[in-house]
Amino acid sequence: MKVALVHDYLREYGDAERTLQTLHRLYPNAPIYTAFVDRQRLGKAIQHLTTWDIRPTFAQRLPGICHFYQFYQHWLPYFWESLNLSEYDLVISLSGNYMSQAVLTRSPTLHISYCYTPPRQIWEPLPPSSRPQFKAWAHPTLRQYDFYAAQRVDRFVTNSETTARRIRKFYRRSAEVIYPPVQVRGAGSAGTEYYLYVGQMNSLQQVDLAIQACQQINRPLWVVGTGSEATRLQQAAGKSVHFLGEVPAEAMAEIYEGAIALIYPTAYEDFALPPVEAMGHGVPVIASEQSGMRDIILNFRTGLLFSQPTVEGLCEAILQFEKLRFSAIACIERAEEFAESVFISKFEWFVAKALDDH
Repeated sequence: MKVALVHDYLREYGDAERTLQTLHRLYPNAPIYTAFVDRQRLGKAIQHLTTWDIRPTFAQRLPGICHFYQFYQHWLPYFWESLNLSEYDLVISLSGNYMSQAVLTRSPTLHISYCYTPPRQIWEPLPPSSRPQFKAWAHPTLRQYDFYAAQRVDRFVTNSETTARRIRKFYRRSAEVIYPPVQVRGAGSAGTEYYLYVGQMNSLQQVDLAIQACQQINRPLWVVGTGSEATRLQQAAGKSVHFLGEVPAEAMAEIYEGAIALIYPTAYEDFALPPVEAMGHGVPVIASEQSGMRDIILNFRTGLLFSQPTVEGLCEAILQFEKLRFSAIACIERAEEFAESVFISKFEWFVAKALDDH
């Protein structure tokens, strides 16, 4: 069986790329088709990709694609439909905001889309600061194209019940929920020194909520990660907030040891690895109830969900959290439900059944 993997783009090594890496281990001979590769931005993470057969679209040759990829979003139909996938029996697209599920396949080919999200910028209102900088006239056109491209997919898999509901609403398609693979340590317990945020620093992650809330109630906060908002957040933060930048995975265990809880404030994330990783170290999580974290966190057992994504709402959640007790064993047991081995087992079974039905 000839298999191809299709990924939106390779410009950072985040949650989506970790899932791609797991699927590549499942199908080591599968080439990886992607819109473009930003090797400079990937930096040291490029070492994860050196042995992969990566095949970018003609977008790789467009001027400024790595820096201004949002401006080319109305070209997406041309990027994906230019690929010739006729030789493959199975195509697995890992699709999000760059719509890689829009690839064309022959009728004998089974196309499974692991959909991280229907593109938020064309389907849902976002915070003004996070709206992509391309012409508004492209939205209705892309929305229509994205809907019809979704009808060409044979089977949908997604990362959370939250995303599955959005796929039903926007695409009128059902989706199997298979949580992304997470490296779970399976040992440890929460500390007493500081609250912790781990992840990207951009407007959608709403890291400023965590910073402002901890400053308002005078709690120490450590921030791990980088992103487009990093400089602005560092300038606005007080002395109680400690920025660590990018931290190697092998050093994270020591950081989790001192963490009272992981704060994950965004209301716009459908699934995220850091909350699961934190629970795998025995650390509970404080997160927004409006996000996909409600699929991950057992409220009042492995963490606390707050309803309003505001500074006041997060402050109240932190103060309420400090009156409660959480079991490290319960956190670890919950995290192990998202382990990489669980993902592989469920995904292999799903593909085998889909191939039989197809």
